[in-house]
Amino acid sequence: MDRQQTPKIVVIGGGTGLSVMLRGLKEKPVNITAIVTVADDGGSSGILRSEMQMPPPGDIRNVLTALADVEPLLSQILQYRFQAGTGLAGHSLGNLILAALTDITGDFVKGVQEMNRVFAVRGRVLPAANEAIILKAEMEDGSVVEGESKIPQALGRIKRLTIEPADVTPLADALQAIREADAILCGPGSLYTSVLPNLLVPQIAQEIVNSAAVKMFICNVMTQPGETDNYSVSDHLDAIHAHLGHHLFDYVLVNNGEIPPQVQAKYAEQGSKAVHLDLDEVTKRGYRVIADKLVLFRTYLRHDAEKLSEHIYQLVESWMSRKR
Repeated sequence: MDRQQTPKIVVIGGGTGLSVMLRGLKEKPVNITAIVTVADDGGSSGILRSEMQMPPPGDIRNVLTALADVEPLLSQILQYRFQAGTGLAGHSLGNLILAALTDITGDFVKGVQEMNRVFAVRGRVLPAANEAIILKAEMEDGSVVEGESKIPQALGRIKRLTIEPADVTPLADALQAIREADAILCGPGSLYTSVLPNLLVPQIAQEIVNSAAVKMFICNVMTQPGETDNYSVSDHLDAIHAHLGHHLFDYVLVNNGEIPPQVQAKYAEQGSKAVHLDLDEVTKRGYRVIADKLVLFRTYLRHDAEKLSEHIYQLVESWMSRKR
């Protein structure tokens, strides 16, 4: 495939799941742009967000590290978290580097661009906006929880998510990347604190709707306590539709591999269980489903990045060949 035909893939989300997938996807002959959430307010990111008046760097750092074409030791350094030191304990070195680059360049987006260059990132990593956003969740009991880190801790059922400022300006490069994309992927990642925060940034969802790209939703393998308790695959899709008023995706990629009982028991202790694939409900809504054994188990369940990336690449190739 020549350079002109190299598929342009836009990946939208945040969190560990997205980074795992990108480690596999970057090995394919594709041009990746990752649009990453700026809603984190906990831990190192929350401190830097408050003290440096900058967007939170944590999700950006994770994605940059996943896409960086560097020695494994350098990736470890970027992810290194200090365990001791007054004012230093808890901070990730990668977060501090991004904070330094923001200070040097005078702009968070420029700082991210420099980190893209310095760490030989395969593709581009862009924040969804050039300022931090605040998440607010209206719960089904009528209470309102503010802050990305506090929403899961409330352990209630979320009725509605909003962002502040509601009229935050989306990054122009992010909108342009969506317009030029051959494929758009959302997830995997926390539905209410990684995926929806990006889609609620003005214009982003509308650009996805307008796009002629193939659009995919990669569903989480397990439910998340305080976010998606007892959610099926269709519940995830319904929540997105309810917030945006649009049918965003053509395909849903979901795990149907068996999860060993001992692993299920370990997750059940944390209030988490496998996301049920209610195939009839999903297809009834007009989505096409790609189901396969997409998980690996080490310390935690993770998507099988290689197998997931192969499914994505085949779908993109098929979509593009139809357009030729």
